[in-house]
Amino acid sequence: MAGNEWINGYLEAILDSGAAAGGGGGGDPRSPVAGASASPRGAHMNFNPTHYFVEEVVKGVDESDLHRTWIKVVATRNERERSTRLENMCWRIWHLARKKKQLELEGIQRMSARRKEQEQVRREAEDLAEDLSEGEKGDTLSELAPVETAKKKFQRNFSDLTVWSDENKEKKLYIVLISVHGLVRGENMELGRDSDTGGQVKYVVELARALSMMPGVYRVDLFTRQVSSPDVDWSYGEPTEMLTSGSNDGEGMGESAGAYLVRIPCGPRDKYLKKEALWPYLQEFVDGALAHILNMSKALGEQVGNGRPVLPYVIHGHYADAGDVAALLSGALNVPMVLTGHSLGRNKLEQILKQGRVSKEEIDSTYKIMRRIEGEELALDAAELVITSTRQEIDEQWGLYDGFDVKLEKVLRARARRGVSCHGRFMPRMVVIPPGMDFSNVVVQEDIDGDGDSKDDIVGLEGASPKSMPPIWAEVMRFLTNPHKPMILALSRPDPKKNITTLVKAFGECRPLRELANLTLIMGNRDDIDDMSAGNASVLTTVLKLIDKYDLYGSVAFPKHHNQADVPEIYRLAAKMKGVFINPALVEPFGLTLIEAAAHGLPIVATKNGGPVDITTALNNGLLVDPHDQSAIADALLKLVADKNLWQECRRNGLRNIHLYSWPEHCRTYLTRVAGCRIRNPRWLKDTPADAGAEEEEFLEDSLMDVQDLSLRLSIDGERGSLNTTEPPSSDPQEQVQRIMNKIKQSSSALPPSASSDAEGAKNAAEATGGAVNKYPLLRRRRRLFVIAVDCYHDDGRASKRMLQVIQEVFRAVRSDSQMSKISGFALSTAMPLSETLQLLQLGKIPATDFDALICGSGSEVYYPGTAHCVDAEGRLRPDQDYLLHINHRWSHDGARQTIAKLMAQQDGSGVAVEQDVASCNAHCVSFLVKDPHKAKTIDEMRERLRMRGLRCHIMYCRNSTRLQVVPLLASRSQALRYLFVRWGLSVGNMYLIVGEHGDTDLEEILSGLHKTVIVRGVTEKGSDALLRSSGSYHREDIVPSESPLAAYTLGDLKADEIMRALKQVSKTSSGI
Repeated sequence: MAGNEWINGYLEAILDSGAAAGGGGGGDPRSPVAGASASPRGAHMNFNPTHYFVEEVVKGVDESDLHRTWIKVVATRNERERSTRLENMCWRIWHLARKKKQLELEGIQRMSARRKEQEQVRREAEDLAEDLSEGEKGDTLSELAPVETAKKKFQRNFSDLTVWSDENKEKKLYIVLISVHGLVRGENMELGRDSDTGGQVKYVVELARALSMMPGVYRVDLFTRQVSSPDVDWSYGEPTEMLTSGSNDGEGMGESAGAYLVRIPCGPRDKYLKKEALWPYLQEFVDGALAHILNMSKALGEQVGNGRPVLPYVIHGHYADAGDVAALLSGALNVPMVLTGHSLGRNKLEQILKQGRVSKEEIDSTYKIMRRIEGEELALDAAELVITSTRQEIDEQWGLYDGFDVKLEKVLRARARRGVSCHGRFMPRMVVIPPGMDFSNVVVQEDIDGDGDSKDDIVGLEGASPKSMPPIWAEVMRFLTNPHKPMILALSRPDPKKNITTLVKAFGECRPLRELANLTLIMGNRDDIDDMSAGNASVLTTVLKLIDKYDLYGSVAFPKHHNQADVPEIYRLAAKMKGVFINPALVEPFGLTLIEAAAHGLPIVATKNGGPVDITTALNNGLLVDPHDQSAIADALLKLVADKNLWQECRRNGLRNIHLYSWPEHCRTYLTRVAGCRIRNPRWLKDTPADAGAEEEEFLEDSLMDVQDLSLRLSIDGERGSLNTTEPPSSDPQEQVQRIMNKIKQSSSALPPSASSDAEGAKNAAEATGGAVNKYPLLRRRRRLFVIAVDCYHDDGRASKRMLQVIQEVFRAVRSDSQMSKISGFALSTAMPLSETLQLLQLGKIPATDFDALICGSGSEVYYPGTAHCVDAEGRLRPDQDYLLHINHRWSHDGARQTIAKLMAQQDGSGVAVEQDVASCNAHCVSFLVKDPHKAKTIDEMRERLRMRGLRCHIMYCRNSTRLQVVPLLASRSQALRYLFVRWGLSVGNMYLIVGEHGDTDLEEILSGLHKTVIVRGVTEKGSDALLRSSGSYHREDIVPSESPLAAYTLGDLKADEIMRALKQVSKTSSGI
């Protein structure tokens, strides 16, 4: 866009037009009707422009077009046409101003409401701080104050941590990294191919390699999406790729050691999708990654774990989508999670809104920004640690999120350090660990301190090359009249945010700088400017115009092409020329190119906004400038180019301190931080009788298979139905039966004393149910599991008979196929407590033991009817104790109950909007009766307020919006299915989910994933959907795929035949992916 002087021309032209035409175009632009009526009806303007303005201008306005329109107006001599165009421009300017003011007002209102809520949260934080001693309060406040140097900050933060060292080499750690989007491979990275394949790809690959080389790290898996599309190289469809074979010492390295790239399929297998289109398929990625982790954990257990599975030491998500995935995997496996945001959605949203050109709805439509923000909030809920590149990222970017508040985090950490209860509140720890860099290919010139004679090595007096030069050197120097001058190097995409045009202006307007130095601009790769995106093409065109304006031909190089291998050579050329590297970006989140330049011995000039502040402080090798100040940019460059002593000092400082940004230093800090997290693993990995029991029961099962043809209906584990085998019958059936009976007696007499109470309870339960009781759930032997999760309720929240009908018809459908029945089990997933669930089953005369599992209380409890594992001494069902320990992480029943009651009371000035439903509560579920659903806050609103207070939990409306239930963060109906996979080995991909069209607000969570879904039409007229989202939130299609081969609908009436048809359909369609 041209300079601002043309805006004054607009105003003058509008005034002139109004005076000359008697008000034509000079009407009040604030009123479209007034503007139309004020239009002259003379011969030169006899039309009503309202329709044109509304349809063509208001709906399709583009501020960048105004200048082009003004040029046309100036060139127009016809009075009628000129007046028409001026009036059109008047309307367009007015509309832009109105739109900007409207967006500004919405932003002010949004920020005002947020500040009000934050003030309330901080008052509550002050109440929490009252429990601390005066000394601890002082410590907390002092931590909030800025420190003098990065080094002191590092030392203080590490005062209570043991730095990772070679003493940990005996550890055999398994680390999982996740980076979902883009095209990721270990060699020949296509960086810059698209916006999804950039610096993050290089970062995660190098991090995986570097971590695998650290002492104590046995294996690193980097998960990404598998892409088998004809549009991309075949290598992106390979399931695995070795990045490195592991530690240099080679001691104890097994066949699985090293770093590996693992590609997980999700979504359409034959399409490369942009990151904005991946959101509905992330749960499929989670299930696929979970299966790989469990298999790898078992394999590593056999290699280095003494037979016990080796679960990941940490799961690290990169970017919002991978953070969402890592949160679910961390919850399923109960291992710590780490998050790196790279770039953040809220920050991007704020920056775009400030421009005032696009509404929030339009931004979300393009970038799926609200789903991205929710993914980041979910990742904050689960993360133990958040790694940032700079302090600015913490203060100015993460501070925008509901899930993080600096002051509250300090208070909660101080309480935890003292051992004072935090009432279930938690904030993740933010730490600054700058990205590392691979210096193995860096060649630093040792003779650079001379008088510059090395320049003669590059170009002879007649242009000949006495030495073999890298091709990129010749490509750069062909632009330059005098290539001996020091080189000012800028390397970035031609993005408006990178501020390249200001750099060219600064260079062009400073004659001393032009005389002393050349300017080299490496602006990505291009074939044809017309084929570039509008923003990049605009920047590049402006650069070319500026070169022409200032007559910089022969002083500026701007090659069209370079590859990744050329970049080190470009830095080396600039260093040989005693040049300077500059990053003039308006805002730079980190500035990896500054570190690369410093590693090659280049002093730097960088923007003062963002990460370069930390980099220049640590390296002490350059100057910071205001990116909007052309004079400041020119002065800083001139100072470094002209002062040889200063140039040498900056170069030496950079090379001396660059080790702070090496990968070994990064990984050492990283592992030290992760070691400070609370390491938690499922209890059954350390103390479980299930393995021995499983082996024994499997042996007995094989014995029973031998006598199947004798119609022996002896069931050791209580399974109903015939046994399935292809093995031939024994030649002596009587001996087989006797041998089996002896085994049964031996196994019952060999029970340990600790199992006596369970055995007695199982006996009582068997007598009560009239059937046999298993010692362990049958789930570990099932090949298929049919999960009924239909939310059919009356208006008062009681279960309707339709739910019973669905259960009965599903049973009939599955049992109609004898082969399917033999290998299948059933589970019921509901928001009701166990007591109401059993009452419903009794009403339909359905034995509870027909189900292998009952998931009750919105996923807060899991029961195994007819199993000694879940029966107490009195024969009553009890929940899976391992599951309760699994979900207890960060849970406070009282904290959730009190906070929800308080928040809901604020909704209704005359009294509380909810009251506790004691009958539906349990130790891990807080349930409230909703008095009036129309006055209830949405899940979005409640989740925002809970996060701001540091309460990490799942909240949902259920049972036709009559109940509000809160369960632990690791508990949900969808995560309970993954728990069954992890605990009992029944793959999620072998589960069939039967649901209705509507349901509880957690329905969307359980619809996505690798399980097969049958949606039964007509059984749920309404659910709690209306209370799920607020206006402006993300949409259902951002969670659940609109079309999926893993889902099918029933047609017509609720009949077993129709359910079976849908089951077969989804089995057939899913088998092809």
